[in-house]
Amino acid sequence: MIKYTEDHEWINVEGDIAVVGITHHAQDALGDVVFVDLPEIGKSFAQKDVAGVVESVKAAADVYMPVSGEIVEVNEDLRNDPALANTDPLGKGWFFKVKLSNASEVDALLDETAYNTFTG
Repeated sequence: MIKYTEDHEWINVEGDIAVVGITHHAQDALGDVVFVDLPEIGKSFAQKDVAGVVESVKAAADVYMPVSGEIVEVNEDLRNDPALANTDPLGKGWFFKVKLSNASEVDALLDETAYNTFTG
């Protein structure tokens, strides 16, 4: 189940673990991504906290936590090749995995139709 935020993150929830990245819309707006700052494994964040940064040739943007939880994994491939955020933002360009601390927060996020209307 993939959901979206109005800050242009996506989240794919699988049980109590969720994968987070930036959307196609976000990477289009940023342009060529040249650097990502990923959160520390083991660090906990509240929903909407800044968990990382993505920098492109023309801008930098914060990456916000779509839900509250603890970082359990980061994408080292993305750290080594930030362009993955452009070439495969919903696949190999994921940013981090989070163990959900409040699964009900997912319910308030946008589904694909609502996100497409929002970015329309």
